[in-house]
This record gives sequence, C-alpha cells and structure tokens, in this order.
Amino acid sequence: MESPEEVECCLNLVIDDDANSPSDDLQKLEELVAETQAALEKEEKLRKEAEALNAKLLQEKTDLLRNLEGEKGSISGIQERCAKLQAQKADLESQLMDTQERLQNEEDARNQLFQQKKKLEQEAAALKKDIEDLELSNQKTDQDKASKEHQIRNLNDEIAHQDDLINKLNKEKKIQSELNQKTAEELQAAEDKINHLTKVKVKLEQTLDELEDTLEREKKLRGDVEKAKRKTEGDLKLTQEAVADLERNKKELEQTIQRKDKEIASLTAKLEDEQSIVNKTGKQIKELQSRIEELEEEVEAERQARGKAEKQRADLARELEELGERLEEAGGATSAQIELNKKREAEMSKLRRDLEEANIQHEGTLANLRKKHNDAVSEMGDQIDQLNKLKTKVEKEKSQYLGELNDVRASIDHLTNEKAATEKVAKQLQHQINEVQGKLDEANRTLNDFDAAKKKLSIENSDLLRQLEEAESQVSQLSKIKISLTTQLEDTKRLADEEARERATLLGKFRNLEHDLDNLREQVEEEAEAKADIQRQLSKANAEAQLWRSKYESEGVARAEELEEAKRKLQARLAEAEETIESLNQKVIALEKTKQRLATEVEDLQLEVDRANAIANAAEKKAKAIDKIIGEWKLKVDDLAAELDASQKECRNYSTELFRLKGAYEEGQEQLEAVRRENKNLADEVKDLLDQIGEGGRNIHEIEKQRKRLEVEKDELQAALEEAEAALEQEENKVLRAQLELSQVRQEIDRRIQEKEEEFENTRKNHQRALDSMQASLEAEAKGKAEALRMKKKLEADINELEIALDHANKANAEAQKTIKKYQQQLKDVQTALEEEQRARDDAREQLGIAERRANALGNELEESRTLLEQADRGRRQAEQELGDAHEQINELAAQATSASAAKRKLEGELQTLHADLDELLNEAKNSEEKAKKAMVDAARLADELRAEQDHAQTQEKLRKALETQIKELQVRLDEAENNALKGGKKAIAKLEQRVRELENELDGEQRRHADAQKNLRKSERRIKELSFQSDEDRKNHERMQDLVDKLQQKIKTYKRQIEEAEEIAALNLAKFRKAQQELEEAEERADLAEQAVSKFRTKGGRAGSAARAMSPVAHKPARPQFDGNAFPPRFDLHPDDF
Repeated sequence: MESPEEVECCLNLVIDDDANSPSDDLQKLEELVAETQAALEKEEKLRKEAEALNAKLLQEKTDLLRNLEGEKGSISGIQERCAKLQAQKADLESQLMDTQERLQNEEDARNQLFQQKKKLEQEAAALKKDIEDLELSNQKTDQDKASKEHQIRNLNDEIAHQDDLINKLNKEKKIQSELNQKTAEELQAAEDKINHLTKVKVKLEQTLDELEDTLEREKKLRGDVEKAKRKTEGDLKLTQEAVADLERNKKELEQTIQRKDKEIASLTAKLEDEQSIVNKTGKQIKELQSRIEELEEEVEAERQARGKAEKQRADLARELEELGERLEEAGGATSAQIELNKKREAEMSKLRRDLEEANIQHEGTLANLRKKHNDAVSEMGDQIDQLNKLKTKVEKEKSQYLGELNDVRASIDHLTNEKAATEKVAKQLQHQINEVQGKLDEANRTLNDFDAAKKKLSIENSDLLRQLEEAESQVSQLSKIKISLTTQLEDTKRLADEEARERATLLGKFRNLEHDLDNLREQVEEEAEAKADIQRQLSKANAEAQLWRSKYESEGVARAEELEEAKRKLQARLAEAEETIESLNQKVIALEKTKQRLATEVEDLQLEVDRANAIANAAEKKAKAIDKIIGEWKLKVDDLAAELDASQKECRNYSTELFRLKGAYEEGQEQLEAVRRENKNLADEVKDLLDQIGEGGRNIHEIEKQRKRLEVEKDELQAALEEAEAALEQEENKVLRAQLELSQVRQEIDRRIQEKEEEFENTRKNHQRALDSMQASLEAEAKGKAEALRMKKKLEADINELEIALDHANKANAEAQKTIKKYQQQLKDVQTALEEEQRARDDAREQLGIAERRANALGNELEESRTLLEQADRGRRQAEQELGDAHEQINELAAQATSASAAKRKLEGELQTLHADLDELLNEAKNSEEKAKKAMVDAARLADELRAEQDHAQTQEKLRKALETQIKELQVRLDEAENNALKGGKKAIAKLEQRVRELENELDGEQRRHADAQKNLRKSERRIKELSFQSDEDRKNHERMQDLVDKLQQKIKTYKRQIEEAEEIAALNLAKFRKAQQELEEAEERADLAEQAVSKFRTKGGRAGSAARAMSPVAHKPARPQFDGNAFPPRFDLHPDDF
C-alpha cells in the first residue's frame, strides 16, 4: 500500500509543476488514486497466492517428518536382527571349540590304535618265528625218519598201539578242530564288531570276556555259566537301552530335518509371492517410466555409470588379488592343502573367465554409452552455441536498453513524458510479474509432481532392495545345500569304490582258502585210508609173528641157540625202535599241534572272508540307498537351478529398469535445475526492473518484500530438493550395492553350473534376452531423447524471453557447481565407508558359509554313526544267537579257553578306551550340533545389526545434510533480516530476533541429536571392528581344523598301507604253512609206504617158513644164516619203490 506521505509528495509535485491548472491536477490525482487502488488489488492477490504456497510447503514438511519417523521404526527392526546375528556368531564360536576338542580326542584314539597296531606287528613277528621253528623241526624229522625207517619195521606191536592212539587222536582232533572253528568264528565275529561297530564293541567284548571266564571255570562248576549268562543279559539290556537312546536321537534329528524341509518350502512360497510382487512393481515401474523418460539426461548418467563400472572393476580386481594372496599363503601347508589349492585355483580361473566375460559385456555397454554421450555432447555444444548467440543478442539489447534509460533520465525534466514512460513501464512490469507468477506456479506444480514420483520411487526401491536381499539369502542357502550334496555324493562314491576293491581282494583270498581247504580235506582222507591199511598190515604182522613163535617152539633145541641170539638182537632192536617211536610220537604230537593251529588260522581266514562278504553286501545296499538319495537331491538341485535361473532373469530385468529409472530421474533433476535457473533469472530480472523504476513506482518497496519472501521460499524448496537428491543418491548407492551382490551371486552360480551344457545354453539365452532388453531400453532412450529435443525447442522459446538474466544465471550456476563438488566429495567419502562395510559383511557371510558347511559335515558324520548303530544292532542279534551255541559248546571248549582268555585280556583295555572315546565323540557331536545352531542364530543377528548400523549411518548422514541446509537457510534469513532491519524498523528487528532465537534453539537440538548420532556411529564402528577381529579368529580356527583333518587323513592312509603290508605278511605265512603241510604229508606218505613194505615182507616171511617146514633139517642148514644178525636186516630194509 501507498503511504499518505507519498501521496502528499505526489500532490506537491503536481502543484509545483502546474499551479495554474487546478482542473488538470484533479484529473491527475484521480488517475493516481485509481492506479494505486489497482496496485493494491494486485498485491492482495499476490499475498493470497503466497499464503497458499506457504500452506502447501508446510504440508510437505509434515509429510517428510512422517517419512523420517517411519524410517526410524525400520532401524529398530534392523538392530534386533543385528542382535540375533551376534548370538549366532557366539554359537558358532562355541561349536568351533567343541569340534577342536573332538579332533583332539580323535587324535588320542588314533595314537591308541597305532600302539595296538605295533602290538599286532610284534605278534605277527612271533608267529613268523614259530613257523620258522616248525620248518626246522620238519627238516629234522625228515632226516630222523630217513635214518630210522628200517627200525620201524621191527616195531609192529608198537605201531598197532600207536594206530589206536592215532585213531583216538584223530577223533579228538576232529572234535577240537570243530571246537576251534566255532571259537574262531566267535572271535572273528567279535573282532569284526570291534573294527566296524565301534559303538557296541565294548559291551559285546564284555560278554565274550564273561564267556571265556566261564570256559576256564567249567571244569570246576557249571553254575558259573548261568551267572555269566545273567551278566550278559544285563549288558544286552544296557546296549538295548543305549540303542533306544540313539534311535530317539535319530528321530529327533529326522524331525529337525523335516522342519528344515518345511522351512525351505515356506521360503520357496515366500519367493514366489515376492516374485509376484516384483512383477506388480515392474508393471508400476513401466507405467511410471512413460512419465520419467521425458526427464532423462544421458551425459551425467553415462559418467556415473562409467565411474561405478570402474569402481566395480577395481573392487573385483582387489578381491582377486586378495584371493590370490590367500592362495599363495596357503600353498605350502600340506599335500592335502595343495590339492585344495588346486581346486581353488580352478575356481579362480573360472572366476577370472567370468570376470573377463563381464568386462567384455561392460566394455560393450560402455561403448554404447560413449556413443550416446558423444551424441549428447554434440547436441549440448549446439545448444551452447545457440545460447552464446542469444547472449550476444541479449547484450546488444541490454546496451540498447541502457541507451533508452539514459534518454529517459534525460527527459525527467519533462513530467508529461515521464508520466507516460512510467505508466508504460508499470504496465510492462505488471505483465512480467504475472508471467513470472504463472511460471512459478508451474514450477511448484512440477516440483510437487517430482516429489510424489520420488516418494513412489523410493518406496518401490526399498521393496526391490528387500526382495533382492531375500533372493540373495535364498540363493546362498541353495548353493550351500548343493555344495553339501556334492560333497556327500563324492564321499559315497569314494566309499563305494573302496568297498568294491576290498570285496574283490577278499573274494580272491576266499577262493584261495577254499582251494586250500579242499586240498587239505583230500589229504586228510588219504591219510585215514593209509592208516587203515597200516592197521591191517600190523594185524597181519602180528599173526605172522605168532606163526614164527610156533615154528620156533616146534623145531626144537637145534635152532634154540640161533633163535636166542636172534632174539637178543631183536630185543636190542626193539628197544632202539621203542626209543625212536617215542621220539617220533613226540614229533607227531608237535606236528599235530602245528596242524591244528594252522587249521584254526585257515578257519579264521574263512571267517574273515565271510565277514568281508557281509560287509560288501551291506556296502552295496548302502550304495544303492545313497544312489537313490543322490537322485532325489539331483532332482531338487535341478529344480532349484531352474528357480535360480528365473530369479536371475528377473533380477537382470529389474536392474535394467532401475538404470532406466535412474537416467530418467537424473534428467528430471536437470530439468528441475533448469527451472530453478529460470526462476532465479526471473527473480533477478524483476529485481533489475524494480531498480530501474524505483523513482517512478510507489509500490516498489512492497514488491521487493514480496520478492524476498518468494526467494526465501524458493531457497527452502531448493533445500528440500537437495535433500531429495541426497536421498535419491543413497538409494542409487543401495541399488549399486545390490547389483554388486547380484553379480557376485551370478558368478558363483555360473561357476557351479558351468559343466552342464544345457544350463550353459539357458544362460546364453538369458544373455540374449538381456541384450534384447538393452536394445529395448536404447529405443526407449531414443524416444526420450526425441521428446527431450522437443522440450528443448520449447525451452529455447522461453530462453529468448529470459536473455537479460543470463549473466546472473551463470553466476548462480558457478556457485551451485561449487556446492555440488563439495557434496560429491562427501558422497565419495560415504561411498568408501559403505564399501568397507560391505566387504566386512561379505567376510562375515563367507565365515557363516564355512560354519554351515562344517555343520553339514557333522550331520553326515551323524548319519554314518546311525548306520553303524544299525549294524551294531544286527551284530547284537547275531551275538544273542551265538550265545546259545556257545552254551552248548562250553564243555568242549575247556581246553582252548585258557589261550583265548589271554588274548581277551589284552583286548579288554583297548575296547574300554575305544568305548570311552566313542561316548566322548557322541557327546561332542551333540554339543557341536547345538553350537552350530547357536552360531547360525548369532550370524543372522550380526547381519541384522550390521544392516541396522548401516541404515542408522545413512539416516545420520541425511540429518547432517538437512542441518547444513537449515544452517544455510538460517544464514540467508539472517541476511534478509538484517536488510529488513535497516528498512523496516524496530518491529521487524524484534520479530527477526525472536525468530533467530527459535532457530538457535532448533539448531542446538539438532546439534545434540547429531552428537548422539556420531556416538552411535562410533559404537557401531567399534562393533564392526570387533566382528572383523572375531571373523579373523574364526578363519584361523578353521585353518587349524583343516590342518588337523589333513593330518588325520594322512594317518589313515598310513594305517591302510600298514594293513596292506600285514596282509602281505599273512599271505607269506600262509604260503609257508602250505609248504610245511606238504612236507608233513610227504613224511606221512613215506611212513605209510614203509608200513606197507613191512606188511608185505611179513607175508613173504610166512610163505618161506611153510616151505622150510616141508624140507629136511639137513637141507635147511645152509639157510640158517638167513636168521642171523647179518641176514635178517635186509628183509626189513626194503624200500617202498621195490614194491
């Protein structure tokens, strides 16, 4: 409004200028009043419009505060997740400690087994010495037998007696061999249970010990057997209870597995729901894309994409270098570690190939983007040329306007001309103010539209990020399941191959033993027949001896002297023969003992062959079951791979759409900046025009106030827009991080499934689809470019009207560029911090994957223990059956129980130690399972805490930027308040001081909140450092565990080699036994032939006696020398070959 002083001034001017024309003065006054009234109405309209804009801005401020409160609620959820991850990590650490203790116990058990092996080797050496002694004794017996065969012929009576003894000994030998066979079977069964059924071994050995004690005490009291039976039944009950406990544990584990399967099914259902949500969001994004593509700006998007691609490439190169350094450090650990390094190098080569492919694709996209960038740069150059031309025109017009202003100032003396000029200028100003107001309204509408679109995009971005994180977790779980399945498949294949080889070797040994047994049986039958012949010959010899006695008694005294001499000689020879027979009997007894021992060894070998066959059959059944399980898991893996391919396709589509949206949003930002520049230009133009017509216009002061208020509101809007840009940049960083994670997951999946040709074709098709989508995006960008050109033409038309304010816009642009550079530097710092946190999170995920693989390995060991438990149950049943047989055979096994008890006592201590080790291993397995679960919970909680801290840091950064913008606004307002204080007076100063105090209070509150946020940030950083340190310790523990596993594998290999050497030694001993047995058979054959020769000689002697009785005594005198000492032995020294 115009003040009365100004009206009076105007009246005085009019009166002074033309005092002689009162009528003209009245007309002029009326015209001034009408003009002032019109200006007042216009100012009132402008005031109302400004109030409406102020209310709209307040509403937007309340909406932003609501959004901030919602984000604070999400931060609390993320903190809870971090707490869960910490708990899971603690559980994992406890599980690692348990596994280390378990490995230590296994090392102690291995040492005990090594000592047992040494004892067995000593026993084998003792057996070798015994066999050598037997061979020497056999050679000596052969020599003695060759020297004294002629004496055996004179000992017919003793031979008959020995035949009876031999028959008895054969019967006893058969009985003892059967008893030995049964006891050997029992002992072999017990040993088999000791070797393969470690869980039930101790209790079964206790039952065997009790049986052996009852065998020793059977001659004294039969009632002790029943007591032992009761003890064994109690032990069996204990074993049954232990088996029941293990079965309960097995059921609980199966229930947990079913629960995990249900969780997997629910996760798949969630994945499908999220895919449907993603499809819906994709549709919404496509609908919004038509609006956003008009605002694309290709130059800045291209630069950002190039910088991000270079960052990704540098990160990948750094990760590859780190992996290479780790591989070089772990290169010289052990031979097993070298094999693992080879596998890792193969995986690294695959990763490098994948990286090269990704770089090739990225270079192709960069080439396309460079082409677009060059085109855009050329277009921008054309636009800059046009703007320079317009600038020259504006400068020319400016010089013209200056000349006109000089002319107007020169014509101030003439009031009439000045009045007309001021009226024209006022009309022009009013017209320009109306145009500026319309443009400001349009700019506010566009800002509101952009804010709404930005909010929608931020919501959709958050949804997409959440879906991507869930998809990543599912992909990692599926990859872990696939890895565990592949390891199980390889282990089962290796076990099946080893069992097949062992079965083949055992079958060969069994066939050899069967052949040897057949030969032995044939030899035993031949020996029995030969002994029967010898008995017949002895009976004949006894008859012949009685005939000769009768002849001697009948022939009389003439031959008595000769017969007495012959008798003395025969008695002497009989005494010598008796001595030789006694020595031979002792040798025969020793040979029988060796024969029995060798027979028991043969039976032991046969039992080992039977046991090996049983083990081979069980292994075949197990292999078939494992093949079925592997087939089922292969089907599951194929389904999961198909789902992963589908998720990858969707992720690629989403990434392309995100890039499009980002480019469109950046173009929108540039257009907003252009609108802001236009607003600034218009404000500057209004200011210049108001300065030019300050002397002629009465309402310039009010317009200046309104202009400043509008500028303040414009700055506030600009600050809000900068906040929105900062939020958008953070969202873009999140999208880039998600893209990096997706690329890592894609590389891992491609590496895992690269060997399959079908899936390779699928991936190639996916790449083709991605190229099609890129082509479609290029077409859409071309359309957007055409639309941008149309908008550019429109803007050129507007620029023609705003040429005067170009210099001011350039200055404002330079200042804005400086502020943008500052913000870009801050964003780079924040980006580096986020990348470091991302690397820490990736390391934590790797440690979590290692712990999960360890848990899977422990689950496999539990499954193996279950199979061993089932085998133990079967062995228990067999032991129960054998108990009944053992009770029946107790009387027969009394003689051999003493030797078995000695071996039993040696094994008893070892079995007890092994049983204790087995119980410790079972407890450790249970503890490790519980700790694995706790570790998984801790890892999840730590991940949640890490995300919460990241989000909290982002929110604190947003608050810091908002505070900076508020400080700038306050500074601007203070400057304006100072200007208004110079013009407006004490009231304005008081109001501004009150406002300054309020703003200072707000600033203090914001500073306190900022300090709290900084404290929380430092706490989170300390927590992250602690987590990284703990992850390093976990990694070191895992490396130690891996070294222990490698050492155990090497020791197992040495044990296998030693067992093979023992088998070779046993084969050599068996060959020596066969050789000794053949020599014994030959000696027995020679003895049989000698006995046959004696019997035949006796028959011939009987025939000669009958012929002598037919002749006269004179005729028989020359034949008497046949009965003396010189002629008699040749009849007994006949060789078996003569007959």
